[in-house]
Amino acid sequence: MKIGIIGAGNIGGNLTRRLTALGHDVYVANSRGPHTLTALAEETGATPVTVEEAPRGAEIVVVTIPLKAVPDLPSGLFDEAADGVAVIDTGNYYPRQRDGRIAAIEDEGLTESRWTERQLGHPVIKAFNGTYAQDILDRPLPAGDPDRIALPVAGDDEAAKRKVRDLIDELGFDTVDAGGLDDSWRQQPDTPVYGLRGGVEAVTKALAEASPERTPEFSG
Repeated sequence: MKIGIIGAGNIGGNLTRRLTALGHDVYVANSRGPHTLTALAEETGATPVTVEEAPRGAEIVVVTIPLKAVPDLPSGLFDEAADGVAVIDTGNYYPRQRDGRIAAIEDEGLTESRWTERQLGHPVIKAFNGTYAQDILDRPLPAGDPDRIALPVAGDDEAAKRKVRDLIDELGFDTVDAGGLDDSWRQQPDTPVYGLRGGVEAVTKALAEASPERTPEFSG
């Protein structure tokens, strides 16, 4: 598949490494420009591009940037993506540590990914937001292995969600359908599933035990 990755930090960089190794055609971008991605491109064979170029023709696009930077992305970013493109949002809202207060999340009670979806103008699938970046490299296991880690995946578009879950399976992890995007608070920071290295049963249980109340540490 042609896959665009916007953001070359820990998650974006390690997804670039794994997805190229699996034979996908990866186009990676960051806010500083393609010339800053030379080393990653040489290591992986990915193509460094501008943010505007990353989604062109892509079947899957991963948006893995700080939440506060999402509104700065170009409008119409996915206009030239493949039909039915699945957009993965890996983001988390850290009001005190990084992002500042986002009124729509605090006052309207939007889930973080619903807010991101509105900024992007395109449906998103929430995945990888509670995954340790190093696990993407170190912990993939074949299907059926009892120690295989499961990741929660939330979103409203069932076809896009299936595409993302299939990709995660290819990467070496199980998935649990975490419901629609308005249910994705169950996997936001400071919930039981966030950062959990568990299998399908443990992840399912953790999602069910989540509380919609934001703790002070994760409120603006």
